[in-house]
Parts: sequence; structure tokens; C-alpha cells
Amino acid sequence: MTDNIISIIIPTYNERDNILPLVERLSQTLSGRNYEILLVDDSSKDGTIDTAAALAEKYPVKVLVRSNERGLATAILHGLQYAKGDIIGVMDADLQHPPEINAALLKAIEDGADMAVASRYVKGGGCPNWGLIRRIISKGALSLAHVFLPISRKVKDPMSGFFMFKREKIIGVVFKPIGYKILLEMLVMGKFEKVVEVPFIFEDRSSGRSKMKARQQIEYLRHIFSLMRRKGELVRFCKFVGVGLSGVVVNEGILWLLTEFAGMQYYFSSIIAIEASIISNFVFNDRFTFSDRRAGKIGSFFKRLLKFNITCAAGAVIQYGILILLTEVAGLNYLLSNLIGILVAFVWNYVLSLIWTWK
Repeated sequence: MTDNIISIIIPTYNERDNILPLVERLSQTLSGRNYEILLVDDSSKDGTIDTAAALAEKYPVKVLVRSNERGLATAILHGLQYAKGDIIGVMDADLQHPPEINAALLKAIEDGADMAVASRYVKGGGCPNWGLIRRIISKGALSLAHVFLPISRKVKDPMSGFFMFKREKIIGVVFKPIGYKILLEMLVMGKFEKVVEVPFIFEDRSSGRSKMKARQQIEYLRHIFSLMRRKGELVRFCKFVGVGLSGVVVNEGILWLLTEFAGMQYYFSSIIAIEASIISNFVFNDRFTFSDRRAGKIGSFFKRLLKFNITCAAGAVIQYGILILLTEVAGLNYLLSNLIGILVAFVWNYVLSLIWTWK
């Protein structure tokens, strides 16, 4: 694969002071390779375009200026239209992505990977200079992707903006990214079978200002929703909600019948009601929500039933604890307390159902 062209696509916006060291370090890293550097600029006002164009006299740099579009993800797709490479690399221009890591990414591709991701969350990687709030936001975003888009679990850092892949794996794929997270879009919609991660340390920005704003967080949530819809995970979630609502009817109904007509104390009848709703929910989820993940064997059916019961056990403890707490301490009606407990336990049950029961 040494004769293949390597295209490195780098979105830029007001990165004048970073362009020269970036291109120089990339040139040293890819020395001896057939490569090109595509700088996709969103009409910078600080001289980035002129600085980059001047480098084209010495380095294989191509500057693509966009006038009517904005955004990192769409800039990558714009660069793909002009890239000549069989191998495509993506990275930021601010030097927070060390250009030297491209050598390890390229080796992983040459060793057979369809995609190589520079990861902050594998051994040897990290973000040592991040504050607590930024770490929490990053981990929260990562967890959202892993929970609602199971295919993203191929990697520990689907939020990375630093990666390399074989172009052939995206031929014919239609991408509709929102915001910054183009890797997540490609992981979910692309045809990548073997994906490996290479550790890297996320560096401090050497100059310029970060473009991360609150708006990007909103765009990320919209992107998650869009990918869920396109991959069928939104339909799955809605089915799980529907099944959960039927379980509420079973749970509340049995609790009411056993308490009001059988004369049982609510803290005993609620235990029976919980287990009845667990079995009811399992049957419907196995048949409808996760039908695409069923093995279809009798033995596996009972194995899944056992796993679902274990999954729901912690949720049941949560639900039961809230029932007792809100009824005895807060003085709420036992039916309302039970309903609140059900809602809190729902999130737990959905997450564990996705990542374990119907893995």
C-alpha cells in the first residue's frame, strides 16, 4: 500500500499561526509517502488562506475555500470531493492533534484496519490538561453515543476528530452530519469492519481560540437523534417505551388489585406486581423491540429471560426504594410513588437491555 495516495483533510478557520508548523510536521511525518494536504477553509478573516496558499509552493498543499457553508463535519465531506487518496486522514488544524500520530494511524491501516482512530480513552491516551467540567461533558457525550448508537461501541472514543480510513469503505454511503462529530457519523453509517484505536495525548491549543461553544452541544444532541432515526434505533427506543407503558399498566393494575381486593399490604403486593411487569416486558421486548437480535433458540430465550430479570433487579430495587421513600417519608400516595419509581428505573433497564440482555 505504500504507493497509495494519502489525503489528509484539515478544516480551518482563523488558524493562520498554526498552519506553518502543522504542515511542516505533517511533511516530516509523511516523508517518503505519496500524500496531499487539503485545507478546507470557511473564509477565514485572519490571513489563514494566504498563509496556506503560500505553502503550496513548497508542500503538496491544496486550499479549498468555502463561502456559503460552515461547520467542521461538512468541511470534511467537502474535502472528500477533491481528495485523490485511497487512504483518507482527518485531523484538526490547531495542533491539539499531534501530526506525528498519523504515522501510527497509517501503520494500522497498512496492517489491515479499515479505520484507525486516534483515541484519548485507550491506554496511553489522555487529556491531562482538561478541567473537571470538560471531562464530565466529554464522558457524557461518549456515553450517549454508546447507549443510543450501539455500533459506536466499536471504539472507546467515537468523539475523536482525529482518524484515518480506507476510502473504499464509504463508497455509496450518504452522510448527513450535524455539527462537529464526523467520526461518529462515519462509524454509524460507514462500512467499516475492522476498526482499531491508537492512543494519543490531546494537546493544549498553541494559538488561536477554541471554537467549541454551547451551540455545538445542541448540535451534538440533534446529531444523535438523526443517527438514531436513520439506523432504526429511534424506532427501537419508541418500542421499548411502548412496552414499558404496557408494563406500567400491568404493574399498577396488579398492585391495585392485590392491595385493594386481596387485602395485601402495598409493600408486599408491589413485589409481585414488579415481577409480573418484568416478565410481561421481556416477552414483548423479545418479540418486538429486539427481534433483530434474537438467536431464536429455546435455550437462548430462557437465558435472555434470566439476564433481563437480573437487569431489572437493580431497577426494581430503585423503584421499590423510591416507592417506600416517597410514600413513607414524603407522604405521597403509594400509586404515585410507584409510578415515579418506574420512570427512574426505566432508563437503567433500557441501557442494560441494549448492552447486555440483547447485546
